[in-house]
Amino acid sequence: MRPVLRSIARRRLVAAAGAAVALPLAGVARAQAKFPCKIAHSEAIGSPLTLAFEKYTTLLRDRSGGRIEAQHFPASQLGSYTQLIEQSRIGTIQVTTGGPDTEEAVAPEIAVTGGAPGFIYRDEAHVDRILGGAIANDVSAIARAKTGVEFVAFGEVGFRHLLSKRPVAKLEDLKGLKIRTPELKVWVDFWRKLGANPTPLAYAEQYSALSTGVIDGLEADFFSISGFKWYEQAKNLTLSYHWFLPKAVRVNGKWLDGLPPDLQKVVRDTAKEVFAEQRAQNRAKANDALAALEKAGVNVIRLSDAEKQRWVTATQSLFDEFGAKSADTKAMIGKIQAARG
Repeated sequence: MRPVLRSIARRRLVAAAGAAVALPLAGVARAQAKFPCKIAHSEAIGSPLTLAFEKYTTLLRDRSGGRIEAQHFPASQLGSYTQLIEQSRIGTIQVTTGGPDTEEAVAPEIAVTGGAPGFIYRDEAHVDRILGGAIANDVSAIARAKTGVEFVAFGEVGFRHLLSKRPVAKLEDLKGLKIRTPELKVWVDFWRKLGANPTPLAYAEQYSALSTGVIDGLEADFFSISGFKWYEQAKNLTLSYHWFLPKAVRVNGKWLDGLPPDLQKVVRDTAKEVFAEQRAQNRAKANDALAALEKAGVNVIRLSDAEKQRWVTATQSLFDEFGAKSADTKAMIGKIQAARG
């Protein structure tokens, strides 16, 4: 073989050997790459949901061998609820939590699984029939397609109730009450039908709004009322059970797809494990949380069955109105109502 040809052949052999080595090395480098993961939400310090996210953060780091660099930012440290939802969609943060009702504008068919339009869930067993089976998988797939965020699991804050400065024991007591609502049309419509004066307001502004008189009340779960100390400004708690709020664990889809398959599995499986436990703990501690509020001087008002039915009847037309948003939304309402038991 002539010298020139031998030189070319040698270069090709070296290049091929280099490529053969580079491929597995690239795989090793990929496997050892670090993946920053900001977990941020607006839940109160010390609440069952926040404690679950603390555990989730630790397990993601441990089970990934440190490859997922998870950090936890509770209580709106990185933005308001609305801002965090948007950040999770664009990937500024990787994980947050929020009710499916947040998707009212883009995916009303999954918003109904988040409690909209009120009094849709009968009890916790009814919730489990919806979020523990095929419907939950459908909801996650729809969220992924329409928002770019995957619902990898569901936690919960439980049923929500009315906290107000003046006692509310019957429907007539709601007349003109300035009540804070989420910045969602369905909840404005809900409280308007009950005769209240709904006031959309950012989640983090509720304490100051109560103290200055911008609002007369708000609606929330026991843990949030306690954790954010809203009871310091409003001393009357009406047990209305009007809205059960599941909290989807929302993971940015592009970030999740960019993980190696083994880490994708860690993110999804760990979320299911941790938040199944969170839901059980949330229910076990709810009565204690209510008792603590009573001990702190909160006046707890329990509606009679007849009075509760008046509230349900007053808002019943919302099911038809909300269902009119799309055929899929109407069908989802039907599925949830059929599972009431």
